[in-house]
Amino acid sequence: MSYDNTLALVRQAAETGKITSTAQKNIAAWLTEPRYGEYAGQVAEMVESGQWQTLDDVFWTVIPFGTGGRRGRMYPVGSNAINDRTIGESAQGLADYVKEQLGADGNPSCALAYDTRHRSEHFARLCAEIMVASGFRVFFLQGYRSTPELSFCVRYKHASCGIMVTASHNPPRDNAVKAYWSTGGQLLPPHDKGVIDRVMSVNAIERVPFDTAVADGRIEICQDEVDPKYVAAVVEQSIPGPRDLKVIYSPLHGVGASAVLPVLEAAGFKDVELFSLHAKPDGDFPNVPGHVSNPENPQVFDTMIAHGSHNGADLAVATDPDCDRIGCAAPLTMAKGAPWLTLTGNEIGALLADYMCDSRKAAGRLSPQNFIVKTLVTTELTRRIGDSYGVKTFGDNLVGFKWIAGVIDREGADKFLYGTEESHGYMAGNYNRDKDGGLATMLLCELAAKLKAQKKTLHQKLDDLFWQHGVHIERTVSVQMPGSEGMLRMKEVMAQFRAAPPKTLAGSPVVQVRDYFDQTVILPGGGKQPLDGPKGDLVILDLALEGNYVAIRPSGTEPKIKLYMFTYEPPEQLANLEDAKQMLDERLLAMEADMRAFAGV
Repeated sequence: MSYDNTLALVRQAAETGKITSTAQKNIAAWLTEPRYGEYAGQVAEMVESGQWQTLDDVFWTVIPFGTGGRRGRMYPVGSNAINDRTIGESAQGLADYVKEQLGADGNPSCALAYDTRHRSEHFARLCAEIMVASGFRVFFLQGYRSTPELSFCVRYKHASCGIMVTASHNPPRDNAVKAYWSTGGQLLPPHDKGVIDRVMSVNAIERVPFDTAVADGRIEICQDEVDPKYVAAVVEQSIPGPRDLKVIYSPLHGVGASAVLPVLEAAGFKDVELFSLHAKPDGDFPNVPGHVSNPENPQVFDTMIAHGSHNGADLAVATDPDCDRIGCAAPLTMAKGAPWLTLTGNEIGALLADYMCDSRKAAGRLSPQNFIVKTLVTTELTRRIGDSYGVKTFGDNLVGFKWIAGVIDREGADKFLYGTEESHGYMAGNYNRDKDGGLATMLLCELAAKLKAQKKTLHQKLDDLFWQHGVHIERTVSVQMPGSEGMLRMKEVMAQFRAAPPKTLAGSPVVQVRDYFDQTVILPGGGKQPLDGPKGDLVILDLALEGNYVAIRPSGTEPKIKLYMFTYEPPEQLANLEDAKQMLDERLLAMEADMRAFAGV
């Protein structure tokens, strides 16, 4: 069918500024190239009815297959949307690359799971059909399952790769696929680039009907086998101790109940309440603020705190929709009626680091060969805790748990103690290679129960760590920059911090700039030194005040810039803890104001 008249309308829209030139190019491809033939009619209808804003939104770029996968808004058509074509390209590209790596004698296989989002099961079945058509055996977790269980399944089933259909904590309109390698971790170099290249060059996508593949054994429905093995693997990381703890748990309408509840029960926690307001699996996330199920957001705990305070609970924990991250809230003291407060991802991470080190030491199983792994934008309190126990910390890692997983495989899983990142992700053990909300909830409950027996709360334990290692207060701010204009603005902001960074922040001189993209250290006089670190789109500005610095980077999964601010007061300078906290909070506010003013955001 000819779409000459439709193409003329597209050209005219671009000339009059109704759509971008890149949208024009991508719309033309979907109207004329055979691989998009089944979608051309719908695209033509949108053009002919003048839906220019929507067309520009879903066509202004090709949604990137990043180093972890593809994530974005769902829409039936469009190169910049999650739909059957873009998901299909992702699965086909992964299949093509894995087969190439295995060679002719390989027996490719893929583990697959999905979350509670709209169309997640549909996309998972689509991926399974494509993998089977490419000669793969598929291990399929039917029903809502967690991302860490998918990572475990890859390792347990010795699969060649894995696919998880989830958009984590994104808004309800979004979905995504995360791609995993045979290690159970997300794709690392050189495989990430190899898969991206194949995804971007996919032409035809072949499929075998799902039910046909199940009937002939090419798709193995395996959750009944994998579920108990996963729970057992998590509980193997459990540390003996008190279990007297009243816990309120929320899956935030996601998959978490399938992992957290059986794990806590097997680990000996009997007084666990599933928070009814968030219990129903629902891709609209109806009962959380803004319909965004993100445990980093303190507001998601408001109703849980009110309920927990009334019912005498000791701890409230929530996991994000695919249950790989957690957040928590706890009373400030053990006093009856004490106010509650949430903990940041950095605070939870530091508490768990100390718990892991202290427990290993008490059991006589901690050695200088053990190591902790964190990212460059995760609190240095974790490193200082590790140092105090004589444990090495690998902290020179870009954002993303795949880099933590890579260090584990490089340095030896038998020596690995604990991994953490500021965005509420934590892991331990050798059963998977991704952060695990089920494991983190179990360890946090163990620590809270141990502290309760000592008549302490998590907040009081954190104060103990501050007295010992210095006060560390951090803040992360996300600035949304959607669409084509947002992408350009993000590049401008990053270039601005590289080319002419601010000279002071919060009244403290900037003494150097670490540019991880150019891998250089920029000194105040303009001189440069080589930077020994990973290559990535991250800039860190070190201040004259010891341990105080800021970082800025574009998100790898969402259209936003992230600002990270770190403040520190050494332990030898502490006289009054609350005064120090207030001073650092005020410094953070000044840092944020200066960063926003400089960047124009």
